[in-house]
Amino acid sequence: MHPLSIPPSVLDRVIARCGRLHPFAELDPARTALVVIDMQNGYMRADVGHSCVPMAQQIVPAINRLAGALRQAGGGVFWVQNATDERSRQEWSVLEEQASPARRAARIRSVSPGAPGHEFWPDLDIRDDDAVVPKYRYSAFIAGASALEGLLRHGGFDTVLIAGTLTNVCCESSARDAMMLNFRTIMVSDCNAALTDEEHQATLVSFWSFFGDVQDSDQVIAALQQGAQAAA
Repeated sequence: MHPLSIPPSVLDRVIARCGRLHPFAELDPARTALVVIDMQNGYMRADVGHSCVPMAQQIVPAINRLAGALRQAGGGVFWVQNATDERSRQEWSVLEEQASPARRAARIRSVSPGAPGHEFWPDLDIRDDDAVVPKYRYSAFIAGASALEGLLRHGGFDTVLIAGTLTNVCCESSARDAMMLNFRTIMVSDCNAALTDEEHQATLVSFWSFFGDVQDSDQVIAALQQGAQAAA
């Protein structure tokens, strides 16, 4: 997984902003949702994908472990599945405009519903009680992108754990928008994957500095277990 080394000056800034290093150190499992973004063949298999992220395969065990711990503690797991169709390409035409014809064609082949690239990576531990949420923008929370916000509100969730790929694109976009929609938001450092260590770290530095929290899966699981014990 990506190494993570947050500069001391950034940690000092977080403490100055929040009064402590982790603003969301305490978790209520029943109000916490794991949102796993775009862990699909289109981003993980070079033979069928258009934007393969090699590190994404490496974070699968940590995501599965976190999902299992959250289910056991009483939280919810949401698998966000990126897609493209004719309507989304018309409504988000600026994305199409800035892509080359070859890139547009590759994305359509990769993540159109029914294509092999659209399918989830087979080693993900997706359970029948989990939710699968289609997404048509980078952010899962922006208006028109998906039904995720409404599903979370209906389920009584006010805290989201962001995992998936790419750290600095769909995960970061979703995490920032979640915070601005008033969700307590944590980016789980070892459950996100980018194309490079530098891009991964830059996103986590920026997000932790101004938007929310960054914790690894061990920290989150410990907080969930403590929260479950407190509720019992």
